[in-house]
Amino acid sequence: MKRQDITTDGDVVTARQVGRNIASVMGFSRPDQALIATAISELARNIVNYAGRGEILLDIISRGGRNGLRMIAKDNGPGIEDVDAAMCDGFSTGNSLGLGLPGTRRIVDEFDLCSAAGEGVKVTAIKWL
Repeated sequence: MKRQDITTDGDVVTARQVGRNIASVMGFSRPDQALIATAISELARNIVNYAGRGEILLDIISRGGRNGLRMIAKDNGPGIEDVDAAMCDGFSTGNSLGLGLPGTRRIVDEFDLCSAAGEGVKVTAIKWL
């Protein structure tokens, strides 16, 4: 498992590159590598923008005879008060387009978000090979 602390924009770039490299070694197509890098970037950017610090965990998993890349983004920030609203295109509590979380959900195969106000956020996303 690869772990990347996320506190700065540079950490976002590093996590994105590490994820893309793992995806390449695993045999993901270039378009899927780009999708994985985008998902990691969106998740890490949310950590920087809303929590200030957190981590991205990347690991290769196997289930049902297939391999995938699991991406876990965790922080101990303020959490998401209304998860349902946050998963709608266009919703943002910051100055963004509000496409990060719903966009990430669309480009991965499995997506799970756990959060409550004041309790941080944990997002688990899986892209299957």
